[in-house]
Amino acid sequence: MRYRFCLWERQDTLHGMTLWKDMTLVAFDLETTGKYPLGAEICELAAVKWQAGKRMGTFQSLVRPRQKMSDEVIAIHHISNEMVLKAPPIEEVIGDFYQFLKGAYLVAHHAPFDMGFLAVEFEKAGLNLHDKTLFPPVFCSSLLTRKTFPEFPNHKLQTLTQKLNVSVQQAHRALDDSQACLEVTLKTFKVLGEKKDKQMVEELLAFQKENLVWERFSIKSLGSWAENVKKVIASGEAMELVYQGGSRPGQARKVWPVGLVRTPLKQGDFLVAKDEKGVIKRYFLSKIQK
Repeated sequence: MRYRFCLWERQDTLHGMTLWKDMTLVAFDLETTGKYPLGAEICELAAVKWQAGKRMGTFQSLVRPRQKMSDEVIAIHHISNEMVLKAPPIEEVIGDFYQFLKGAYLVAHHAPFDMGFLAVEFEKAGLNLHDKTLFPPVFCSSLLTRKTFPEFPNHKLQTLTQKLNVSVQQAHRALDDSQACLEVTLKTFKVLGEKKDKQMVEELLAFQKENLVWERFSIKSLGSWAENVKKVIASGEAMELVYQGGSRPGQARKVWPVGLVRTPLKQGDFLVAKDEKGVIKRYFLSKIQK
């Protein structure tokens, strides 16, 4: 684990209106063994801390997952099973990562993805997600740039770094992507200040529109049904589902869950599961009879 920081004095900027140039901002990123929380795991986490125009420190650690990673996943982030063989398990890293993040405004590219995985691990470790003085709403560089630069062909992080002249090292590794995300976000904030006179953190969050608060990604808040889903995913067994949608609304069906996704976005929370034919489908929680 690499954990570098400078001594810094945290300003109490989480109350009232705050100039974005005065805030503490942490850009973070994860690499994972798959797409969906509960079924997949974190295999690398990293973050870069910025305050008053300076980088104040970085955090980076590989994480040893319980299951071996597939070749398909390794081809994306280039983290091999051999590389994580001697890395610490998530239980030994998550507390330090939490301490590095807390008390700052956070940003990630496609933040709901990363928040979903981290919320699971924070809750497992008994760490507080609900105190907004520790964890205010999160910025998403994807959402911000879509609204700020609608003329760009797409809003992938690699495209944004090219368009905004941000230097990058190795794409799809957590620390490099964190650094790229930070630079893209700072340039976006600067443009929004110049073109739309949005200088305050609260104005920028309002411009983003999506309110990315941590409790919205809590699995525990879904109650006993979600706890049962966790057990079923861990065992690889099937569960019976009555779904008010699809081709057989209201009829019981057997599915094999592979993940549970919480999202504040318009589509809503959903269970990811294989059906009787082995096809992976989404089952929206609002349509599941519990």
